[in-house]
Amino acid sequence: MQTDQLITLVLSALEDMKARDVVTLDVAGKSSVTDCMVVASGTSKRHVMSVAQEVLDKVKEQGIQPVGIEGQGVGDWVLVDLGDVVVHVMMPDARSFYDIERLWSFDADSDAAADAD
Repeated sequence: MQTDQLITLVLSALEDMKARDVVTLDVAGKSSVTDCMVVASGTSKRHVMSVAQEVLDKVKEQGIQPVGIEGQGVGDWVLVDLGDVVVHVMMPDARSFYDIERLWSFDADSDAAADAD
């Protein structure tokens, strides 16, 4: 399955489960681990776990085996590694604390300009 198709499948699963504040980050060239990160919030630990499980179920229906899954037993933050796409489903407080969007959406040109000042 192409990366774009996988992202569409993931976004569909997140929408089906009413995940909140879904953001897709293109990290190709910034990370050697993956090309895309999808970050979403859940409304409770149970919701976070259910959303992540729906992502797993949808990709497995398409014959895709996840590379890894972390955090299923806790529910504050579940990471689903699908290779080219990594999905983070988080409680809002964990999402705010780790601020993955800011971390991975840096602009090298603006960072270089800031360092020159």
